[in-house]
Amino acid sequence: MTMLYSVRMPRVLVYPLAAVALVALTVAGPTLAGPSLDDVVRGVESAYGRMIDLKADFNQTSFNKSLNSTIPAQGAVYLKKGGKLRWEYSEPTKQEIVSDGKKLWVYTPQLNQVNVGDAPEALAGPAGSFLAGLGKVHEHFTVRFLNPAQPTDADGNVVLDLTPKQPLPTMSRLILALDAKTWEVRKATIHDQFENTVSMRFTRLAVNSGLPDQLFTFVPPAGVATVPLR
Repeated sequence: MTMLYSVRMPRVLVYPLAAVALVALTVAGPTLAGPSLDDVVRGVESAYGRMIDLKADFNQTSFNKSLNSTIPAQGAVYLKKGGKLRWEYSEPTKQEIVSDGKKLWVYTPQLNQVNVGDAPEALAGPAGSFLAGLGKVHEHFTVRFLNPAQPTDADGNVVLDLTPKQPLPTMSRLILALDAKTWEVRKATIHDQFENTVSMRFTRLAVNSGLPDQLFTFVPPAGVATVPLR
C-alpha cells in the first residue's frame, strides 16, 4: 500500500489520515429493533454534528493485497474539529502522527526523525476527518446497509456501507458497524482503490472531553532530525 507522502515509515501506518475519523460516538438511539436506514443516518449525523473532540483506543489490521500481507497494530487516537488529530501507535512500531490542522508531523523514534510539512486539505474533509464527513453523511457519501436483508451483524451492530461521492485514492469504500442503541462505531473498515484494507476496532472512547489544542502540536525531542514531508 502507498502512503500519501514519500516518507520511509513502517507499513503499519497505512492510511493514518484516512483512518482519522473511524471512531465511536455516543448518542441516544432507537428503542425498537431494526431501525430504518434514514433513522441510522439521522442518528450518525446528529452525533457527529454535536461532536467537538474524541479519544479512543484502537486495534488495527492492515491488509496489503500486492504483498499478500497482514499487519496488526494498536494505539490511541485523539481527534478535534478543524483537522486536528493525534495518532499514537504503540505496536508493532512506535510512531506518532500529529496535526494542528495546518502542519503535519510524523515522528518515528526508531529512525530518530520527524517528518514535517503542511497538512493536506483532506484533513478537514471526509478523507481525513469524519468529524465533518459523517456529520453530513448524505452530502459526502452514498449510504446503504451492507446487507439490506439483514442490517445487523452477529453482535447486533447495524452495518453501513458508505461510498464517497467524490473519488478518493485513499478511500473507495467505508464499512461501519454501529451499536444499534448508542450509535457507537464499534468497528470500521476502509477499502482503497487498490483493494487494500485497514480495519479498526475501537474501545475506551470519550467524546467532548475538552481535549486541549496543545495536544495537537509536536515539539521534537532533543537530537531528533527534522526531515521535510514530500
